[in-house]
Amino acid sequence: MLKRILGLLGWLGVALVFAAVAIRFLKPEYQQYYNGLAIAGLVCTLLYILSQWREIGQAFSGRQARYGSLAAASVLLVVGILAAINYIGTRYNRRWDLTSARQFSLSDQTKKVLQDLKEPVRIRVFARSDDQRFRDRLDQYTYQSKLVTTEYIDPEKRPGLAQQYGVTTLGTVVFEYKGRNEKVTSDGEQELTNGLIKVIQGRQPKLYFTQGHGEKDTTSADRSGYNAISGALTNDNFQVEKIALAQVAAVPQDADMVIIAGPRTDFLPPEIDLLKAYLKRGGKLLVMLDPVLKADQPQPAGLQALLKEWDIDAGNDVVLDVSGMGRLIGTDESVPVAVSYPSHAITENFNLLTAYPLARSMTPVEGGAGGRVAQKIVETSASSWAETNLKSLTGGEPAKIDGADKKGPVSLGVAVSGPATDAPAPEAPKNGEAAKKTEVRIVAFGDSDFASNAALGVQGNRDLFLNTVNWLAQQENLIAIRPRDPEDRRVTLTADQERRIFYLTVLIVPGLILLAGVQTWWRRR
Repeated sequence: MLKRILGLLGWLGVALVFAAVAIRFLKPEYQQYYNGLAIAGLVCTLLYILSQWREIGQAFSGRQARYGSLAAASVLLVVGILAAINYIGTRYNRRWDLTSARQFSLSDQTKKVLQDLKEPVRIRVFARSDDQRFRDRLDQYTYQSKLVTTEYIDPEKRPGLAQQYGVTTLGTVVFEYKGRNEKVTSDGEQELTNGLIKVIQGRQPKLYFTQGHGEKDTTSADRSGYNAISGALTNDNFQVEKIALAQVAAVPQDADMVIIAGPRTDFLPPEIDLLKAYLKRGGKLLVMLDPVLKADQPQPAGLQALLKEWDIDAGNDVVLDVSGMGRLIGTDESVPVAVSYPSHAITENFNLLTAYPLARSMTPVEGGAGGRVAQKIVETSASSWAETNLKSLTGGEPAKIDGADKKGPVSLGVAVSGPATDAPAPEAPKNGEAAKKTEVRIVAFGDSDFASNAALGVQGNRDLFLNTVNWLAQQENLIAIRPRDPEDRRVTLTADQERRIFYLTVLIVPGLILLAGVQTWWRRR
């Protein structure tokens, strides 16, 4: 009778274990019963095994039992190895992105923003339960920083929470940081990181592009226009505005930066005075001066004098590059190409190629000026020089270096900073954030076309411009390489490679097919 009861106890234990497993996977809402059933089932099974110890010992004494034990041990070893691999895999995440644009890997900029977090960021994704668009991307954010947590919410099941955050569209991501919220309705990395930057900063710095002297237009879609870089600035959490200095009494107080992009005429003395007053109170200035080639057009002496006060010399020349690097992007020696960037916060870890269509030299003044020392940030190759004989260039004469020219490498960009003499008292830091030191920052380039719509296809032009603006805005944490467009499939070919492809596809391959046909016809004949 006891033996029969113990046998039934064994079957009961097996049934309880299977019931626990079924609840674990099929009915997660009954999770509170899982542990009790599993323990009860294991106890019943263990009692049955203990009651049968003599029979079990006899079964393992024969040759077949030894073979069976060896097979069971092998199975247990394999299961143990698989369990160990699974354990390691759940705790050490390793991914390989084999896409050409690395669209499934976070950019340097996103990684830098996440690594610089000081406070927790909570991400709430309002989407249907079966919407998987955001999970792969945001899992990378949480993996990169332990301060980031993600919660997925179905607004149809929790409408009250969606209404609390003002969510009216499915696929809305809400970033929460220090009590501030920012909504994003895209699963793209650039848009998500932009939303993260906005909620961290709590404000949008305002940039003013000067107008009235033939500068680049931030709304123009022409090849020489700036609407593409203006859109990139907006994505980097900047407000872009225009300003005519001749029509205002002072640079607005909300101006975080003034940008002068390729003026064709010089600024008037009152406008120069407005810029000087703006710099004295801690202003930030980006000046991009194109070379002057026309004999009847004067140099921008007023802007050159302003830059010279800040240790920057804008040369009256044109930089030529005969290294052959320009052929990589299908240009000639009038478009110097740079891959060398002296050490500076703007160009930290920057190793992309940049090109400057028709540029002048921009170098630090020897010995400094006013106690300030400017730094080079962009240099051309040793096979370049700054041509000072502009008449020979416009007259069609072949360019060649002589004693009056500046030998390469030639500096095309300079950065300088210094204390503000009339800066207002700094505001008390908010939310525990450190107060920024008020200082003047100026960057000058000898070309404005490198940021135009026509030149932004060059690898590093966009990132160099945006890094410069972020340094001027004292946002060094945002200086990095940004996400690439996943649809960017352009292939850069040299002029020689283009010719070879033309000859191969138009002449050689069709010619070989024709010869093969003639040969076949001749043999049959």
